[in-house]
Amino acid sequence: MCGIFAYYGQEKKSVSMVIEGLKKLEYRGYDSWGVAAANQDDFFIKKAVGKIGSYKYKESDFPESKMIMGHSRWATHGGVTEINAHPHSTENNEIVLIHNGIIDNYLDIKKNLVTKGHIFISETDTEVLAHLIQEYYEGDLAAAVQKSLKEIKGRYAILVMAKDNNKLIAARRGSPLIIGVNKKNNEYFIASDVPAFLQHTKSVIYLDDNQMAQIDKSGIIFKDLETDKQVEKRVIEVSWNNEEAEKGKHKHFMIKEILEQKNTLKKAIDQDDQQIIKIADEIKKAFGTYLVGCGTAGKVCLTGTYFFAEIAKKHINFEFGSEFPYFKDFIREGSLLIVVSQSGETADTLEAIEAAKSKGAKILAIVNVESSTMAREADHTLLLNAGPEKAVASTKATTAQLAILYLLSHACNGGITEGKQILVRTAAEINDMLNPRYEEHISKLAEKIKSVESMYIIGRGSNYPMALEAAIKLQEVSYIHAEGFAGGELKHGPIALITKGTPCIALVANDETKSDIISNATEIKSRGGYIIGIAPENNEVFDYWIKVPDVGTASPIVNIIPIQILAYQLAVLRQNNPDMPRNLAKSVTVK
Repeated sequence: MCGIFAYYGQEKKSVSMVIEGLKKLEYRGYDSWGVAAANQDDFFIKKAVGKIGSYKYKESDFPESKMIMGHSRWATHGGVTEINAHPHSTENNEIVLIHNGIIDNYLDIKKNLVTKGHIFISETDTEVLAHLIQEYYEGDLAAAVQKSLKEIKGRYAILVMAKDNNKLIAARRGSPLIIGVNKKNNEYFIASDVPAFLQHTKSVIYLDDNQMAQIDKSGIIFKDLETDKQVEKRVIEVSWNNEEAEKGKHKHFMIKEILEQKNTLKKAIDQDDQQIIKIADEIKKAFGTYLVGCGTAGKVCLTGTYFFAEIAKKHINFEFGSEFPYFKDFIREGSLLIVVSQSGETADTLEAIEAAKSKGAKILAIVNVESSTMAREADHTLLLNAGPEKAVASTKATTAQLAILYLLSHACNGGITEGKQILVRTAAEINDMLNPRYEEHISKLAEKIKSVESMYIIGRGSNYPMALEAAIKLQEVSYIHAEGFAGGELKHGPIALITKGTPCIALVANDETKSDIISNATEIKSRGGYIIGIAPENNEVFDYWIKVPDVGTASPIVNIIPIQILAYQLAVLRQNNPDMPRNLAKSVTVK
């Protein structure tokens, strides 16, 4: 959600570097963008509504600059207008600032600043922070930023520049900010996500909460915002490579990432057995274990509760990150919170971690980004090893998350070897399944249903949460109204929505739920529904059958993949951008 990219170094190609960096962050979701470049004793600022990809960039449009920052905005405070776009500045461009996050107490601060003569032109909380810094600025920009941030309530990642001050200040609390370092050329890159500068350097420094970085011609120093003491930071070499973060031969990131599941599932289960066993022991002895995630990760967590119940014979609690604080009174010392997130930066899940840690609980983070906030906050971390996932709709990270929870459930039952064997076989089956003929078969279905207004998905057992996840996938990119239900719940109300030709997808596993879900599909068909079966075997109730391999208790992993492909193909047929669906962002770093 929102993108930050800044550069401090050499004048040559600095502007084009920032423009390209912002383009690499388009997957995060945004509605406007802007750039600010230091220009001798002033700043050149350009802002626009819309996509930066459509901007006809010319080097001559911008002054040469060694210090430049850019931002792609996803509107929270104020409408989508050029005035509300970042960067924001004070009178005469004395202070220029870009910001991810939300300042909760900005109205109180704004009222106070207005009484002191400050004039505001936007509707944003960000402009308020720029003016607050100006109020305290007396030549020492770092000190003014530090003093201002002590008054701020909320989450933020900010970059600040001041007139006549050749310094770039970065600070964060609750929103990601990463610094890339190229020591050879004395260059620094600051971004909200690593892929923005991956082509320039793999050497990164992760800014932690309540920390500030000051970059100038002499180098970079870090400070703790609360104690004002300098902090030593470690340079880390990231394992991702630039090719993983590019589309390559594929038209969209979404289809590229769907097809990568041939390999990412194997990488996900390539975990150290002793670490898995150690974490399984923590789960077994915990005084209450809670799975917490948001959106797709939340559906994965709900599926995990079925895995643990069926395989480990153990009760695990689940709640969405946004709702978890209302259940924090159940947490106590000895509890375990298992948080699941692709980015490791989801604001609601981070708040769940804060609530749980305040009660003395331990944290296990299952994330895709090694040095994300969740990974650093956790007592234990398991990495998805899926590589960069840039499409907003999660695909390869989803199945990787499912695989790790499946493996943990087997480890809790002393069967880690059996769990790995099932998952290795599942990965091999997915490799065979994902081929051009399979895609073509699903594309024929997409053509049949591309104009429908509504569709429904049903599942039972561990495939019930996958019915919910299927609905999310279809909603996100096709914009078709889709809802998922437990198979047995349709007759308690939703079946009233079925009319002749209404598509209904039945997720079928070859287990004890099979006969019941087929019976539910039959009820729908008898009322005119068009039944799409995703199952290992065909059935006479299906009007259209999409075959999936029979992988036993791992069925949710394979059953969701045809839905991912169908959602993608429907999006393309309906002329939607599957990588950047409207109103959505990849990493939701605000509440």
